[in-house]
Amino acid sequence: MTDRDSGPSRDARDAPSASAAIAAGAALFDEERFLAARDVWEGKRRPPDDDESDDAERLLRGLAATAAATHRAGDGDRSGAAERADDAVVALASVSDPRGVALGPVREWAERLAAAPEDAGSAAAPRVRVDDGTSGFDGLSLAAAGLAATALAGADEPGDPTVFATATDLAREERGTGRTEFAELLFAYLRTPDARPQVAARLGDHVEREERKRRDVDGLF
Repeated sequence: MTDRDSGPSRDARDAPSASAAIAAGAALFDEERFLAARDVWEGKRRPPDDDESDDAERLLRGLAATAAATHRAGDGDRSGAAERADDAVVALASVSDPRGVALGPVREWAERLAAAPEDAGSAAAPRVRVDDGTSGFDGLSLAAAGLAATALAGADEPGDPTVFATATDLAREERGTGRTEFAELLFAYLRTPDARPQVAARLGDHVEREERKRRDVDGLF
C-alpha cells in the first residue's frame, strides 16, 4: 500500500458538513480504510462547509493526520507515521469542541504513533467513538454515506468517485418522491464489500440513465 494523495436540491440535514465528514470518516476508520477516512477528513471528497469553524477545521485536520499516520505505520513507513502523528497531536491538542468525538483514545493513539510507530504499527487502532457510540455504515446520514462511498471509490475500491458524487446528489433529489434507489445502492455499496463491483456497476448504469433522461428533456426546450 502507498499513502496516495488522492446544483441539485439538498435537504439541510443531509447537506455535506463537518458533522457528516466526521461521521463518514469515523465509519471508514473503524473499517480500517484509513486512506479513505483521511480523504474525507481532509475534505478532498466534500465541498467546503461555510459554517466550519477554526476549531472544527483543527479537529478534521487532526483526525486526517491520525488516519494517515495509522496507514503509514501499518505500511512500515515509521518516519512518515511519526511525522503525521506529530501533526495530529498538535492539531488535536487545541480542539475545544470535539463535535461529539471521544478524543481521548484518538489523542493517545496519535501520541503512541508519534513516540514509537514501530510498536504501534502492529497494534489495533482505537475505534473512533462519535456521540457515545462507535460509528458504522448503518447509522450514517445520507450525506455521510455519500462521502464514505465516494471516498472508497477513490481509494481503489470498484467504481468512479465522480459517479458516486453524482449518485449522492440524485439520492438527495429522491427525498419525498417515494423513490430511494440511489440511496439504497449507496448504502448497499458500503454494507456489502464483496458485492461492491456489482453495486458500483449498477449505480453507474442508474446514473447514466438518469443523466440521459435529463439530456433528452433539455433537448425538448
